[in-house]
Amino acid sequence: MSRSLVQPVGQKRLTNVAVVRLKKRGMRFEIACYKNKVLSWRSGVEKDLDEVLQSQTVYSNVSKGVLAKSKDMIAAFGTDDHSQICLEILKKGELQVAGKERESQLSSQFRDIATIVMEKTINPETQRPYTISMIERLMHEIHFAVDGNSSSKKQALEVIHELEKNFPIKKAPMRLRLTVSENHLTSVMEKLNSWNANTVSKDGSENQLSVVCEMDPGYFRDCDAFLRNLQGKLEILAVSVHVEGDAHVDHYDDHAEILSRHPKESIDTVLQLSEKMQKQTISAGNGNAGEEVKQNKCSTCNAVVGDAKQYRDHFKSDWHKHNLRRKTRQLPPLTAEECMADLEVGDLKSDLKDYSF
Repeated sequence: MSRSLVQPVGQKRLTNVAVVRLKKRGMRFEIACYKNKVLSWRSGVEKDLDEVLQSQTVYSNVSKGVLAKSKDMIAAFGTDDHSQICLEILKKGELQVAGKERESQLSSQFRDIATIVMEKTINPETQRPYTISMIERLMHEIHFAVDGNSSSKKQALEVIHELEKNFPIKKAPMRLRLTVSENHLTSVMEKLNSWNANTVSKDGSENQLSVVCEMDPGYFRDCDAFLRNLQGKLEILAVSVHVEGDAHVDHYDDHAEILSRHPKESIDTVLQLSEKMQKQTISAGNGNAGEEVKQNKCSTCNAVVGDAKQYRDHFKSDWHKHNLRRKTRQLPPLTAEECMADLEVGDLKSDLKDYSF
């Protein structure tokens, strides 16, 4: 009877691995961790290091199983103790993730940033917050890119700063209660006026005055320090103040008009371009063969686009991009006028989708 020969396996197979990589002094060091445990350890949820590391071994290449050399570890870290080096790589190293996983994380963080922006901002005309879909569209228009190594709150504040430059949006005011002695009321009111704060109410009792006001969040620290010097008390009643009550659909349409100004400008340029194309086509038909410019035709839009420069500009236009999306769905191309109407309808639908009347 034949017996199969069983060969011993002399390697430890690492499965379900998340690699943390650190480059130091021109050399690469890696450790093998369990997935979803690295972030838990960094946030302080997971305390047991054995639950995070698959093995307390430092590699130069985890996927190939190549261990780091002792002389390289001493040169980079000053020691060859694997446990200490693993801790430093775990703290400072970069977590390697797959493409789809990274895309999912960035998409989730983008949504978190948009939510924070929505909660902290209002429309200055109506004092109401924008919807999450409108905020996301504005973030796309300013070409915002998520930084996976930065916190969502910090990036949300940067987004608000950029949006204030181009769109009708501002930070929602905070509602505070200031309690000071009666002798300091004049100086407090002068400070509130200099901060453009809106005084809501005043109450007094036994030499103590209480002032409820709404002010820009940027002045909160100055206000806190000012009241500490006066030995007063500061209370936060609301982090962000919005107008209460139901919104009217006409107001909402006005906001959609304001926010869709930039897409309309690009559509207007497309319309001007199409008018130029028509003029060039008519002049060519009248027999001006001597001054005829080479005409380029876009097969996607089924239209003549003029000279080389106009041809390049056409490929960057919303008209061409919209027809490309229709082509992938096997739909016929639209003219510039039809494209403008279709985009307007799509914008209104996306704006009103999350809004309940």
